[in-house]
Amino acid sequence: MTTIDYSVWDHIEVSDDEDDTHPNIDTPSLFRWRHQARVERMEVFMKKGEELEKSLMESRRKLAEAQRRVQELVSASTPEAKADLAKVQEEEKQLKKQERSWEKKLQEHRIEEKKMPWNVDTLSKEGFSKSVVNVKPEKEEETEEEKEEKHKTFVEKYEKQIKHFGELLFSASRVPCEAFLSACSLPWQVAHQTIVMQFILELSKSLKVDPRGCFRQFFTKIKTADQQYQDAFNDELESFKERVRGRAKIRIEKALKEYEEEERQKRMGPGGLDPVEVYESLPAEMQKCFDDKDIQMLQDAISRMDPTVSVRRVTPGSEAVTPDPAGPQSHLMRSVLKQILSTSLSSLIITVCYSCSLL
Repeated sequence: MTTIDYSVWDHIEVSDDEDDTHPNIDTPSLFRWRHQARVERMEVFMKKGEELEKSLMESRRKLAEAQRRVQELVSASTPEAKADLAKVQEEEKQLKKQERSWEKKLQEHRIEEKKMPWNVDTLSKEGFSKSVVNVKPEKEEETEEEKEEKHKTFVEKYEKQIKHFGELLFSASRVPCEAFLSACSLPWQVAHQTIVMQFILELSKSLKVDPRGCFRQFFTKIKTADQQYQDAFNDELESFKERVRGRAKIRIEKALKEYEEEERQKRMGPGGLDPVEVYESLPAEMQKCFDDKDIQMLQDAISRMDPTVSVRRVTPGSEAVTPDPAGPQSHLMRSVLKQILSTSLSSLIITVCYSCSLL
């Protein structure tokens, strides 16, 4: 049975050995100094070894050159070559001696290196190093046609659910309308959630991941973000609220105008005049007749009035027209008024408007 030689672990140099130190000595600083001193010694020792190897290689190069010259001189038969041969052979002998000297010094250096205590830098060496980063492949940007087709597929897939929730909102439209028109905090909560979703979508786009997988990163970032990022979020939220207020005001004004115009079109008489405008342009005496729904009182009031004035009163914009008091217009007006049978205020006004159009 083979035994394991643990003697190699007998001499290990550790910078932070738990030796007893004087209380006045800063132990961490001492450890750092020991480590720095050891590193410097190792650098000097390694540099010395590199210089020895370099000197040995240079000596071998010179020896090889001298041996080549000796062979050339031996093959030559001239007297000059024979004279130089002894000189070159002596040089070769000195170079061999120098080579053995460098080899001996290098061998001693290696033996000394083996005797050096081990430390954290020499206990082990890195065998291999490999870093693996899982990078999600970049998703190609969808074209407008692909987005449209994707939306169409989504609508077809969830058509039943979309109709169900659409009918639910339509049948209970009072709930969202009252919530947004009231002073409760629900609209602003929805606005806040909208901006949150917007920031999450931007974050998912920058990270190129599904939005459902990065909402945790967003809330972590918003909690630990600097003041600049928080201010940007708040500014975007306030800007969105202002846009909501402005858009709501515009839509309310538009709806009121459409409602007023629709009511006005409903009130239009056969002559294309607004009964309300005609009623407001009438004198107080005639307005009282319409208020009391008294046809006889209206006929008497028109009979007492000057025909010119009566025509001008019931025909807005006819101030420039001066009809003949005994002409057909006044007789036509009276004949039409006598045919008023309805007691409804709207019917009376519509009849008057129709009379005005005939005039």
